[in-house]
Amino acid sequence: MKILITGANGQLGNEMRVLAEENAQHEYIFTDVQELDICNEQAVNTFVKENGVEVIVNCAAYTAVDKAEDDEAFADKLNHLAPGYLAAAAEEVGAALIQVSTDYVFDGTAHLPYTEEVVPCPNSAYGRTKLAGEEAVMQKCSRAMVIRTAWLYSIYGNNFVKTMIRLGKEREALGVVFDQIGTPTYANDLARAIMAAINQGVVPGIYHYSNEGVCSWYDFTRAIHRLAGITTCNVSPLHTHEYPAKAPRPNYSVLDKTKIKNTFNITIPHWEDSLQVCVNKLMEV
Repeated sequence: MKILITGANGQLGNEMRVLAEENAQHEYIFTDVQELDICNEQAVNTFVKENGVEVIVNCAAYTAVDKAEDDEAFADKLNHLAPGYLAAAAEEVGAALIQVSTDYVFDGTAHLPYTEEVVPCPNSAYGRTKLAGEEAVMQKCSRAMVIRTAWLYSIYGNNFVKTMIRLGKEREALGVVFDQIGTPTYANDLARAIMAAINQGVVPGIYHYSNEGVCSWYDFTRAIHRLAGITTCNVSPLHTHEYPAKAPRPNYSVLDKTKIKNTFNITIPHWEDSLQVCVNKLMEV
């Protein structure tokens, strides 16, 4: 199959490159904004048609959550309009589309893991634009799959794990919020779930994917430091209000993964096991 992967230089895009080597039965086209501007509708249509694309995996997004509050128009372009262009182009040639979305489509006021049936209610510009993107994709492409994920990290790009390792080495003390609960997601695991869907055949609909288990950002940081062998930094718990941010964060965004596990018969690793894998790789670098 011919697979187009957009946003190929991001965390997930880079992990898709790794998995492409393990799944050599497909042909891959990796693009970032230099090769294909997904905000350009005409360019998207032409590219998809001329390259005979059969599956699109959209890993491109505007993910600066706080910045999006002041720049919602640009965030909307990348998170809402562009996925709509990809979806329409896919539909035109009978291709499938996998759109990656976020836990930020929920406001985080629940206390039980979110299933795909829960009605979204974003309370940030980022969440609003990502939800609009989901809706555009589902509307315009009959073979569309939306995968919501959360707390993404990897050995690539900038992310929480790398930042905490750096700060843990630089500082003697660190405060991290303990009242935001969710589940980290190792981008390599998410890429494997996406590949399972492609190999088994895309089943349209909305899905949730993160690693298994639950923690706060505080617990996550403690685990990062423990696995990275950092013993010189004292990590203390902070309330969200002690760490002011422009965009509101969901207090609880644990995702229920039952649907994706059953549909594609996949096993999801616990967040701490995957964190160990990632930290080990970072230590090798």
